[in-house]
Amino acid sequence: MGKLIYSAIASLDGYIEDDRGKFDWAAPDEDVHAFVNDLERTIGTYLFGRRMYETMAFWENPTNVAGAPAYVREFADVWHATDKVVYSKTLRAVTTARTRLEREFDPEAVRTLKATADRDLGIGGAELAAQAIAAGLVDEYHLFLVPVLVGGGKSALPRTGVRVNLELVAQRRFRNGTVYLHHRVR
Repeated sequence: MGKLIYSAIASLDGYIEDDRGKFDWAAPDEDVHAFVNDLERTIGTYLFGRRMYETMAFWENPTNVAGAPAYVREFADVWHATDKVVYSKTLRAVTTARTRLEREFDPEAVRTLKATADRDLGIGGAELAAQAIAAGLVDEYHLFLVPVLVGGGKSALPRTGVRVNLELVAQRRFRNGTVYLHHRVR
């Protein structure tokens, strides 16, 4: 049985993008990126909303990372080795390998996917993650808090209507001031 893990890089005030839709302040340095690579290697399938999928599809094209540092190319390898499910009512077709398109987020289908998975699942995109959190599907949270306040934008976590009791499993502080918090559902 696989766990569903929500990972996000967020500002200290809890946003994954600012009020202009920008997230350039969230770019991980080598230390953080290498750590993320190690975490992501455990994921067998990614679940994405459309916007997160379109952002992450960058990793599909080898020319996008040609000449990049090894830790960046390493994440591209992780991306290529992982299955992907995209939930979108508007996306016409997927543009990446090992990817299937679903029109609706179906919590029961995700429960079945978790129950039959031999590796963990990752969920990306705050809106999709909020649906999974509300449905009680998310087992673990991997949050990277960047030392910046952006004052508004898209929240990393649901702001209302959800209560989840968590247990802190691990924490780490990086040289650049980013803090990693790993929680699991109690």
